[in-house]
Amino acid sequence: MTNTLTAAPLTAPATRTLLTAGAVAGPLFLAVGITQGLTREGFDFTRNAISQLALGGLGWIQVAGFLLTGALTIAGAVGLRRTLRASPGGVWAPRLVGAFGASFLVSAVFKADPGAGFPVGAPAGRVTELSAHGTVHMIAGSIGFLALCAAFLVLARHFAAAGERTWAIASRIVPVGVLAGFAGSGATVLAFTAGAALGLGWLTATTARLAA
Repeated sequence: MTNTLTAAPLTAPATRTLLTAGAVAGPLFLAVGITQGLTREGFDFTRNAISQLALGGLGWIQVAGFLLTGALTIAGAVGLRRTLRASPGGVWAPRLVGAFGASFLVSAVFKADPGAGFPVGAPAGRVTELSAHGTVHMIAGSIGFLALCAAFLVLARHFAAAGERTWAIASRIVPVGVLAGFAGSGATVLAFTAGAALGLGWLTATTARLAA
């Protein structure tokens, strides 16, 4: 059986560049968020979501992070389309990853609501009522990560067909971890952050694998 992971499209430098862009997106977003979270006054990872870093005087940094992450992820989706064409998952995996990238662009425009003491001066309690822009932000993020989880399940078909059993199994398990993190966000924001980081990390791993 021909291993589709080493199919001809991967030899194209432009395709490798697109896939590399997609692989960089997750680490970039996390690096920007963690750096800001550790340095901005009033932010606490146990109480605040990374999305809230788009608020306040330095919020433009996180907004830029959202925009760049979205653009890189969409570029990665184009690379996936070129790489996976005529193989299992070749139609829907790129579309779903592209939708995930688009969710970052929407989240950059429609910011999360202040709360849990951030930015400084915001109410100390958790956000209980969402504004219009906060609602759009939440919906965009939810749809985006659901699309990412679906993309992993589709990619599992590709890896299975290519004889990459370990990658196929992991691509089916990771969505469970992502959704479990989101389900646990009611108890602690850290669960949500961990679930999001897991999804971003696995997107980097699978995209880098396809580019290798």
